[in-house]
Amino acid sequence: MQDTQQYYERQYNNRLSIPDAQDYNLRGVARSEAARKELKCHLDAAYGDSARERIDIYPADGADAPLLVFIHGGYWRSRSKSEFSFLAQPFVKAGVSVAMPTYDLAPQVTVEHIVRQALAAHAWLYRNGSRHGVNPRRMYVAGHSAGGHLAAMMIAARWPEYAPDLPEDLVKGGLAVSGIFDLMPLLSVSFNAEVRLDERSARKASPLSYYPARAVPLHTAAGELESDEFKRQARLIAQAWPHCHAGHLEVPGRHHLSILEALAEPGNALFERAMQMMRAS
Repeated sequence: MQDTQQYYERQYNNRLSIPDAQDYNLRGVARSEAARKELKCHLDAAYGDSARERIDIYPADGADAPLLVFIHGGYWRSRSKSEFSFLAQPFVKAGVSVAMPTYDLAPQVTVEHIVRQALAAHAWLYRNGSRHGVNPRRMYVAGHSAGGHLAAMMIAARWPEYAPDLPEDLVKGGLAVSGIFDLMPLLSVSFNAEVRLDERSARKASPLSYYPARAVPLHTAAGELESDEFKRQARLIAQAWPHCHAGHLEVPGRHHLSILEALAEPGNALFERAMQMMRAS
C-alpha cells in the first residue's frame, strides 16, 4: 500500500518533478495580464451566483467564428481563469473566439459540484454567448489537467437531459491536454486531503464511468516528458470511448506545465491540432 501511494504521488504531484513549476505559473500570470490589455474582452460575466462562477470572453472578428471554451486546471483546488488569458491571444488572432470559465475550489466544494458548474457555464454560453459577440452554435471545449477531466465530462454530457432547451450537439468537439479520466488513483495522493475524493465520488466523477451517446470527437494530448500515468490516462479514454477518440498527440520535449505553453504557440503541433479540430466541423 505504501509503495502504491508513493508511486501515485510521484506520478501525479507535478511539483515533485518540475522544480521550477512556480516560474511557469508566474510567467503565465504576466503574459495573461498583457493579453487582457491587448484583446477585446468581456470579463467576469456571471453564469451563476457564486463569486467564482464567472466567465471571461474574448471574441474574434467575424460572426461565424468558432468558440473555444478553455477550462483551467489546478487539481480542482487552485488556479483561476485570469491566469490563462495568454492562451486566448493566438486563437483570437487566428479567428477563434475564446471563453474561459472558472469555478469554486476544493475543499469548499466537491469535484462533482465543479462538474455541475462546468455544465452550467456551457449552458450559459449557449444561451447568452451571442450577446457578447461569440457564436454559441460552434462551441468546442479544451482543458488542461483537471480542466482536461472537465472537458471530457462536457463531451459525455447529455445536454437535453440537463436542460430541454439545449441541443444534443452543444459541444462539437474537445481537446483534453494532460487530462485525468480515471480519478481512482488520486485516492492515494497527498492532495486528496483537499480534493476529498472517496471511491464512490471518484467513480461518479470519472469520465471513464460514462459512455457518450454521440460520437463527439475528443482529441487527447500529453507531453513527451510527462509521467507514465498521464500517458496511461490518455490511453484509457481512447480505449473506453473508441467512437469519440479522434487521436492522441505526444508533444515533444514538453512536461505537464510547458505543454500548456505549446497550446499558445502557432505552428506548434498542439495549437495546430486544436485549430484542425475546429476546422473539421
